Amino acid sequence: MQIKMFMISFKCGHEAENRSDFLRGYFGRRFEDNVLLHHHAGGDEYVYRYPLVQYKILDGKSVVLGIGMGADTLKGICKEVNLIDINGKQYEVFEKIIGMGNTEFGANSKQITYSFLTPWLALNEKNYEKYQRLGSWGRKKELLEKILIGNIISMSKSLGYTVPAPIEANIHNLKEVKTSLKGTPMLGFLGTFSVNFEIPDYLGIGKSVSRGFGTVIKVKSEQ
Repeated sequence: MQIKMFMISFKCGHEAENRSDFLRGYFGRRFEDNVLLHHHAGGDEYVYRYPLVQYKILDGKSVVLGIGMGADTLKGICKEVNLIDINGKQYEVFEKIIGMGNTEFGANSKQITYSFLTPWLALNEKNYEKYQRLGSWGRKKELLEKILIGNIISMSKSLGYTVPAPIEANIHNLKEVKTSLKGTPMLGFLGTFSVNFEIPDYLGIGKSVSRGFGTVIKVKSEQ
């Protein structure tokens, strides 16, 4: 199927504080009436579904990505964002780069190779312990491939897509990286994988994709 995407890349001179959670916090406060932008239903209640608006720092630039209804939301507010408040400091937006359109999403007859631009948070507390006990890389790789397939299936359900055939994933040059989520140390992964599934560039996979984790991009063929 095709999904609608809308992406804004901002230049506003706050590279020294280029954290996606600051960006997410600003949009959530500025447009607090729109749950798609901050993923809170009210009070401390969190909306547990695949985020349709995702905040990322890519190549030192602030990026906000909208998918489906999230794309419509971003398109409607992008003209209003001319000043960004990051961690109590205001920065004037002196350039916006906007990309929009429909793109393919779903099962593919061929294996497509992707690379993680930002750390993939594959493990929760339970499977982190299991991962550490497995020992060999071969067994860890098998677990991570199952988790990756589960991430794609979960994302598909949230986007209204029924996966018509088994997903086959193959992890390639994956490496462990240390990262943090809301100040808590986390184990993330960077590297490449292939899967018989079309994932649009810059979508996030795994935990905390609204904060920019697990962002993927297709690896271009050398042919």
